[in-house]
Amino acid sequence: MAEPGREPVDRDKRTTLRRFAALGAASPLAAFVGSSSESDARSAIAGYVSSTPGAHFSKIRDDLSLGTGETQHHLRRLVDAGAIESHMDGEYRRYFPEGRFSAFERRALGYLRRETPRGMLIALLSEPTTTGSAIAERLDVSTATVSNTAADLEEAGLLARNEGYAIERPETLISLLVRYADSFDERTVRFASRADELIRYDP
Repeated sequence: MAEPGREPVDRDKRTTLRRFAALGAASPLAAFVGSSSESDARSAIAGYVSSTPGAHFSKIRDDLSLGTGETQHHLRRLVDAGAIESHMDGEYRRYFPEGRFSAFERRALGYLRRETPRGMLIALLSEPTTTGSAIAERLDVSTATVSNTAADLEEAGLLARNEGYAIERPETLISLLVRYADSFDERTVRFASRADELIRYDP
């Protein structure tokens, strides 16, 4: 007899796997999934990485409700097959579809996957003259946190600090935020819905 509460968890897991497996089947990674009995989980991981590039190992495992060993096994098989690639980002190992993103885009996605850097970048893309104190108030963090985050973003080549803050390659960041808005949070979805207002055609 199933333990109380076990079946809904398993049902939710199957639903999640099927949803991301469908994405995997429709993505360019489909050819790398194979047709073994393991294909549901592997296809789900392929679909997840395709739709959530820059996700780290723990997030992939937890969002798909997979075991640690199971996740390691399928990620290793996908990396070995040339379907996905991984890059260290501080203490995180992040995964991307193979060959789809430049080094700058991979760094950008790594920071966009973090709540405070993403919030800071969205604030500056929305209003380039925003001050550090205004960003801190908007994100409900300390000014020291904003200053430390700005230093990290500058070191990563995403931000310049002179008299104020200036985003490097803002069009690229906007494109990534819009394309993968649903994989971030509601704030990003709201930003994406009005991102066209931030892009100006200047022939």
